[in-house]
Amino acid sequence: MNTETILRDALHSGAGALDVPEDPWPAFTRRERTHRRNRRIRVAGVAVALAAALGVQTGVVPLPAGAPGIAVAGRPTALTSAPTRGNLAADAGFLAALRGEIKDIEDPGETWRITSRQKIKFVYAADVGGHRLALALVPLRFGFLTDAALVWYEGPAGAPAAEMTEGGRTDGGNTVVTWMDGYSDRTGLLVVVAPPAATVAVSSGFTYTAAGRVEHGKPVRSAGLAEVPLAASPMEPGVTVKVTDRGAILHDGPASGSWSGHGGDNQEPTDSMLTAALGNRTFDRELLRSWVSAAFLDARLPVAGASVRVGWTGTVNGQAAALVTVQPAGGGVLAYAFHGAADSYREDLRLLLPASGAAQRPIAWRMRAEGKDDRTDQVIVVAPPGATRVSLDGTALPLDATGAAVGSLPPNADATVTADFVDGTAPTSTPVPPFETDSGGLPGDTPRTRIVP
Repeated sequence: MNTETILRDALHSGAGALDVPEDPWPAFTRRERTHRRNRRIRVAGVAVALAAALGVQTGVVPLPAGAPGIAVAGRPTALTSAPTRGNLAADAGFLAALRGEIKDIEDPGETWRITSRQKIKFVYAADVGGHRLALALVPLRFGFLTDAALVWYEGPAGAPAAEMTEGGRTDGGNTVVTWMDGYSDRTGLLVVVAPPAATVAVSSGFTYTAAGRVEHGKPVRSAGLAEVPLAASPMEPGVTVKVTDRGAILHDGPASGSWSGHGGDNQEPTDSMLTAALGNRTFDRELLRSWVSAAFLDARLPVAGASVRVGWTGTVNGQAAALVTVQPAGGGVLAYAFHGAADSYREDLRLLLPASGAAQRPIAWRMRAEGKDDRTDQVIVVAPPGATRVSLDGTALPLDATGAAVGSLPPNADATVTADFVDGTAPTSTPVPPFETDSGGLPGDTPRTRIVP
């Protein structure tokens, strides 16, 4: 939540209801909440005494009792309107005690205060898998703004309310909430809380197929609530959750939570792997090691049995850059592009390709503004070995000495890059992938990170 934006558009209408002195501070400093909003907030208003409103919002001017709040949260959902679920739902004593222990939410520069403890709604509470968990809808207020958050509270099984701590939070308007705690050396747990009438399907385990798709493990289905043990794994096994309700998809993506262990030990490339990947190229080996390790971590793959290839090295925005591919034995090819330094770099591309002909494809990726998330029209194109010409939707691009070219493409435009060969090899083409909007899941799990339908 960006309070400056909300205030600028919304507090015009709320300030007129208050009789407050003029605010001596003419400007308001932008603040951004640490938990991300899942929907864009739009509140319209008319221009009235904004300076006074800013004073109330920032705490310079006291908020009069009974002053109206501007709601930035949605109405109750099918999730929050349902009765409390879980094996502690009927434990009135524990829930009452936890209600009294819940704290105001502190964000940098902001304190969102509980508006009424009596209005805290417990959505779920249970002792499960060695944990005591509770999910609560907590009504909050910061100055004029009122909101609600779905907050997890956690502790060991049987823990009293005083020992429960906040374990994560999300937007109060979400209809599906997950909690995950997995390990490399012992059984973990996934909890999915959805509307009671919804169908929850949980999958664990995956394969990058040679055809260029991700295949997930057989799903375990339940109604409205899933409490699923997770087998020990050296790395997060691509746990995914799909929730449907009467044909509507409420959630389809990776489970949110943590995975603890020593998986990184199995994802560090060996010296011999880096040597083979570089071939006769000259490149900073430690920088390459960092990027190849990042690729294995992102793909949730061990290095054992996998092959690595460096398809290109050069510079992007004046910084070292490389195109790296990772391929599990018998599987599809994962292309990653990076630029930067070992301690500060950007992953510009992650793309799952069919195994057949992957090395002969031109690869392109879109660029964001350096150090920002702003989308640009710049496209980097890397030619495959032996290619003498590359084009972007039929427009030839001059290749530099490294075998790369820079093109221009509107951020939302579809396009294809094509490589031509002088030896008579048939031209090869690859779609330019769109910008990713959520990089939390497996590469290839969405159409934005694969090229096959």
